Amino acid sequence: MKVAKLLYQATRTMPREEMLGLTSQIRRAAVSIPSNIAEGYGRGTTKDYLKHLRISRGSVAELSTQYELAIDLGMLPRNEPLWKLIDETDRVLQGLIRSIARKPRK
Repeated sequence: MKVAKLLYQATRTMPREEMLGLTSQIRRAAVSIPSNIAEGYGRGTTKDYLKHLRISRGSVAELSTQYELAIDLGMLPRNEPLWKLIDETDRVLQGLIRSIARKPRK
C-alpha cells in the first residue's frame, strides 16, 4: 500500500500529456500490487493466494521498469528510499511465496 501511495503522489508531478500514458501505467502497476495480494488472500485457497502473489510480484517488476523509464526520461526525480521500498516489496513477496509454497497443502 505504501508503494502505491508514494507513486501516486510522485506521479502528480509528471507532464500532463502523460496522464494516459506512463503516468497511468505506473499508477495501475502500483495499485495492482496490494490489490492482487488482497484478492488472492480473499479467495481462501493456497493455490489462488500463491497465484496472486506471483501476479503481484510481476507488477513490482513492471512498476520498477516504468519508474526507471520515467526517471531516465526526466519525468520523475530519482528517489532512493522509494527504490529501496520497491526492492524490499519484491523481496518480501518472494519470501512469502517461498514460505507458502513449502508448506504441505491441506
